[in-house]
Amino acid sequence: MVTPSNVSLRFLRTLTFLCGLSNAPSPCHILLSPRSENILFGMGNPLLDISAVVDKDFLDKYGLKPNDQILAEDKHKALFDEIVKKNKVEYHAGGSTQNSVKIAQWMIQKPHKVATFFGCIGKDHFGEILKKKAAEAHVDAHYYEQNEEPTGTCAACITGDNRSLVANLAAANCYKKEKHLDLDSNWELVEKAKVYYIAGFFLTVSPESILKVAKHASDNNKVFCMNLSAPFISQFFKEPLMKVMPYVDILFGNETEAATFAKEQGFETDDITEIAKKTQNLPKENKKRQRVVVFTQGKDDTVATKVTMFPVLDIDQNDIVDTNGAGDAFVGGFLSELVQERSLEECIRAGHYAANVIIRRVGCTFPEKPDFH
Repeated sequence: MVTPSNVSLRFLRTLTFLCGLSNAPSPCHILLSPRSENILFGMGNPLLDISAVVDKDFLDKYGLKPNDQILAEDKHKALFDEIVKKNKVEYHAGGSTQNSVKIAQWMIQKPHKVATFFGCIGKDHFGEILKKKAAEAHVDAHYYEQNEEPTGTCAACITGDNRSLVANLAAANCYKKEKHLDLDSNWELVEKAKVYYIAGFFLTVSPESILKVAKHASDNNKVFCMNLSAPFISQFFKEPLMKVMPYVDILFGNETEAATFAKEQGFETDDITEIAKKTQNLPKENKKRQRVVVFTQGKDDTVATKVTMFPVLDIDQNDIVDTNGAGDAFVGGFLSELVQERSLEECIRAGHYAANVIIRRVGCTFPEKPDFH
């Protein structure tokens, strides 16, 4: 997925703010039936990740840099067909939110279909592959399929140790609330869930869908999680973001996203602790529990303000293969414990573990089974 990583290269140090949570029920302890089908709901921009080893001529032909992340332009349209025709490729179900729920399912293992996912794809060959790959990951994906735009894709052009990522959102931008989310059969899946996660990127597509899901979660005392996702979300989609914020129980982000959010909110501080506290204290609809803010931030250890230091998994820099998707993996690991009613400390530990696994591999991929205890 071509998005700013939620975890920096020296990462897996998470700053978590829980001021006052001792006086409110924890979001991690409100569920009735952990590890049941469709208990976790995600909605976002599905992309088919296409990875292949290419040569310098291929990069030059499309004006790509060896280690970069860009959105596809008109000149890149032929790239996706050419990379498939000329190279041995690997396909994976991708996109920020889909990555996270996929990781959560992998961490949980069984039952299958713990995670439901909604998003928009095209009625085409890549769409069929994406459906197959989501099923192989045991995610219960229910896509809105349309003919106007092709299935969104992300080409990972590998040269040596470098990856040049080119994303074409295409159909991912075409999600229609009234044609999918509002359908009775689909809304029943929303109602079945206990934990909800939507990356901020989906604010650019269907903010009304996010708001409907968020209000449902709040009205029914369920847990709604969101991610700041990228600085431009706080800058250019401030209004829809702040319409959803009162319903957010757990907010994820990194230090760069936090700083931009603080600037746009007029917090007048660049101290990440203060930013988190101010974010936590923004108006909230469901008063039964306080908002939890989880920020990843560079080299500092994971801490819960005034409570605990969270040690992280050490990793040799030489073992880091690919940091793309590490932030999505952290959230996925966190969610896998959250739906099982585990403590916040365990949620963070699982997030660290999942991200540590993913950065040792190419793309947001993982071994058959986790080794998390």
